This record gives sequence, structure tokens and C-alpha cells, in this order.
Amino acid sequence: MNTPDKSFLITEIPGYTPHISRLICMMNYARRITLGIIKGLSIKDLDYLIDKDSNSIGALLMHLAAVEYYYQAFTFEERELSNEERNKWKAGIELGEIARSEIKGNDLEYYIKILTDLRKRTLELFKEKNDEWLHKEFAFWGGAPSNSYFVWFHVYEDEINHRGQISWIKKRL
Repeated sequence: MNTPDKSFLITEIPGYTPHISRLICMMNYARRITLGIIKGLSIKDLDYLIDKDSNSIGALLMHLAAVEYYYQAFTFEERELSNEERNKWKAGIELGEIARSEIKGNDLEYYIKILTDLRKRTLELFKEKNDEWLHKEFAFWGGAPSNSYFVWFHVYEDEINHRGQISWIKKRL
């Protein structure tokens, strides 16, 4: 008997509070679609540049990873990245010229492993938090009021945005 696909449900997940569960459902769906779009891409595909100023699919995937890593530190640990972490993730965070020179030559499994490992850690960290934490306000971009709910919405919203770029590039391979 086949288990029905529940990826179209935004609902509660055992082990998580209600709002965190719903956020995770949305993050999981966004990631599922991203992984489907990149399935089967070669190193050449992942490194392809539309022009001298563009980002490769590989660089965009590293950006997704870098954003998730940064917000793990920012929200769960309430800290900025160390100098060592900033250096490690700089190309993925900044994209552009540094990404074009540093993010290349990796196969699809390389990117998927990084994305998967980071998401596993995010899900483990979410288990330690509750909806009160998700809604607690703090200063964000330029001091504007925000909360972890918005920050983690931004993580998957950013993924959806860059997934659009990945789809556009993929159609031109």
C-alpha cells in the first residue's frame, strides 16, 4: 500500500509546536521543488554562466546553504558569524565575482549534501524552540522590528526567489 504524499499539507508535525510545524511544512515544500528542479544536473550545468556577470546554479545553491547557515547562528544561537565562518561562507553569501571564482567544479551530490545537512540541523534546532520563541521580537535589518518567524520565512522565500533564477538558467543550458 502506498503512503499518500502529504507534501501539500500545511499542518502540525509531531515533535514541533504548531506554528513551527507549519513553517517547516512550507520550507520542506520549497526544498522539495528545488531538489526536483536540479535533479540530474552535471558539473558543467552547475557551473554554467549565462554571461560574465551572472551566478551559476552551483553558486545559487551555495547561497541557499549560506543563508540557512547564517540564520541558524542568528536566530538559534543569537549571534553573528565568526570571522572563520564569514570566510567559509563569504562566496555563497555575496555571490557575484567571488562566487564565480570560488564556487565551481562540484558535483550535484556535493551541493545536495550541504543543503541536506544544514536542513537536518535546522530541524533539530527547531525541536528545541517553541512558538513563543518564533514570535519574540528583535531588531533586524536597520533596526526594524522582526521575529524568527519572519527570518525563517525569508530563508524559504529567498530559496523560492533563487529557484526561479535556477529554472531560468536551466532552460538556457
